[in-house]
Amino acid sequence: MDEWLQADARTGRKPMSVPRGIRNLGGAAVACLALTGAQPVVAVDQRGPVVVELYQSQGCSDCPPAQEYLNRLADRPGVLALSFAVTYWDQLGWKDSFASPRFTQRQRDYAAHNGGAGVATPQFWINGRETILGANIPRVETAIAKAALAGPRIAAAGNHVTIAAGHAPAAADVWVVRYDPRTIAVAISAGENGGRTIPHRDIVRELVQIGHWNGAAEMLTLPQPVTGGLATAILLQDGKGGRIIAAALAR
Repeated sequence: MDEWLQADARTGRKPMSVPRGIRNLGGAAVACLALTGAQPVVAVDQRGPVVVELYQSQGCSDCPPAQEYLNRLADRPGVLALSFAVTYWDQLGWKDSFASPRFTQRQRDYAAHNGGAGVATPQFWINGRETILGANIPRVETAIAKAALAGPRIAAAGNHVTIAAGHAPAAADVWVVRYDPRTIAVAISAGENGGRTIPHRDIVRELVQIGHWNGAAEMLTLPQPVTGGLATAILLQDGKGGRIIAAALAR
């Protein structure tokens, strides 16, 4: 019994099928589920935007509708929509042009921190607290509607990030996320999506941890982007795979 089925046995959920004999990729079970249905960071209010992370791959035939939904979500006020391309589908005939092992590890960190959550594509995480595996967009909308951040105020000026004082968990990590807000159409010539052209928005290109926050007012250096033309977001997170405490973004 693989990790995915063990997780379902613990939670009592019906096990999800693993496509075409793929039982275990890189130590994490993977299911591809059908879906229905640099720049300065500005200060945000105390709650911050709702952080919606999508884990997907150009090599997963069920991921394009999820990416299309995120593309629309990218225009919604009060939402930070981020698309993380994972690597574990790269061996199935098409190598994702945006994927990074760092993004794959971030998804696995969520699974490890939230026992039994599983690793799948497409998979949404809302504020690092609630996950929706692919098929239920109404559930994503419900999670967004009830999500709130109550962490410290975050702002950036020049190449510095400032975090206000507040209550801190044992380990709060500060992340810089840089993503491409443009619509990028990718022509897929092989694999499960061969022959399709998939539009992408808010594709994460850089993910860098720049420090920690212990509850005191903090100023950190904002690193220069490796690639130009990217938008910048700051995430304050309760340790590896933990909840998002606060966030700030620039458009």
